[in-house]
Amino acid sequence: MTTPTPVSETPLTQAAPADAPHRRRSLGSIGLVLSAGISVQFGGALAASLMPRAGASGVVTLRLVAAALVLLVVCRPRLRGYTRADWGTVVVFGITMAGMNGLFYQSIDRIPLGPAVALEVLGPLALSVVASRRAVNLVWAALALGGVFLLSGGGFGGLDPVGVLFALGAGAMWAAYIVFSARTGRRFPQADGLALAMVVAALLFLPLGIAESGAKLLEPTTIALGSAVAVLSSVLPYTLELVALRRLPASTFAILMSLEPAIAATAGFLILNQALSLTEAAAIALVIAASMGAVRTQVGRGKAKVPDSLGS
Repeated sequence: MTTPTPVSETPLTQAAPADAPHRRRSLGSIGLVLSAGISVQFGGALAASLMPRAGASGVVTLRLVAAALVLLVVCRPRLRGYTRADWGTVVVFGITMAGMNGLFYQSIDRIPLGPAVALEVLGPLALSVVASRRAVNLVWAALALGGVFLLSGGGFGGLDPVGVLFALGAGAMWAAYIVFSARTGRRFPQADGLALAMVVAALLFLPLGIAESGAKLLEPTTIALGSAVAVLSSVLPYTLELVALRRLPASTFAILMSLEPAIAATAGFLILNQALSLTEAAAIALVIAASMGAVRTQVGRGKAKVPDSLGS
C-alpha cells in the first residue's frame, strides 16, 4: 500500500488540481444519469400512447426485443472468458429489467403516468437509505420522499389498488436493477453485459407479448413506434446508467432517481397534455432540491465507489 504524503509536505496549491479530475468525473456521471432520466420518461410517455394499439405486455415485448437487437449489433458482446458468477449476474440483471418493465407498464395501464412513477421511485429511495453510509443522504432521501408524496396529491387512495401494487413492485425491481447494473458494469467490458442481459429480458417477455398482442406486434406502425420506445426507454438510458454506476455510489444514484417523477410530469405535460398544478410544481421543486443536495454531497466526496455491501 502506498504511504500517504504528509500534509506538511503537500503544497496547498496542488490540492485543487488533484481534486479537479474527480469533480469532473462526478459531474459527468451525474449528467449521464439526468440524460438517462429524460430519455426514459419521454420514452414512457410515447409508450403510453402506443399501449391502446399493442397492449401493455406487447409494448414491453417490442421495447425489450428491439433494444436487445440494437445492443447486440452495436456491442457484439463476446461469449467466452466469463465465470459462472458473471453469467449469474447477467441473468439476474436481465430478470430485474424484465420485471421492472413489465410491472411498470401494467401499472400505467391502470393509473396515470405521474403517480405511477412517483410510486415506483420509492424503490430507489429505499435503496438510498439502506445503502448510504452518510447521514446527510438520509436528509436528501427524506426531502425527495416529501416531494414524491406531494406529487401523488397527498395520497394514492383514489387510484386502482392493482395499479398501485404493480407500481410498488416495479419500484422494488428498480432498486434491484440499480444493484445488478453496477455489478454487471464491473464484470463485463463496455456495454457487453447490458446487451446480454437485455437478451435475457427479451426472451423472458416474448411469450407474454405474443399471448396478449399476437399479430399486432407485426404491424409496421407498431414496430416503428415500439423501436422508438426501445431506443428512448432502454438502449440510451440503460447504457448511460451503466456507465454512471461505474463512478457513482448506488446511494447517490438512487437519490438522483427521485428526479424521475418531475421528468415524467414534464413529459406528460408536453406529450400527453397533462397540466401541472401548483402543488405538483412545489413537489417537483422539492425533488429537484433533494437531487441537487445529493449532487453537492457526491461532488464534494473523495473517490466515488459503489458501496462494498452492494458489490460483486
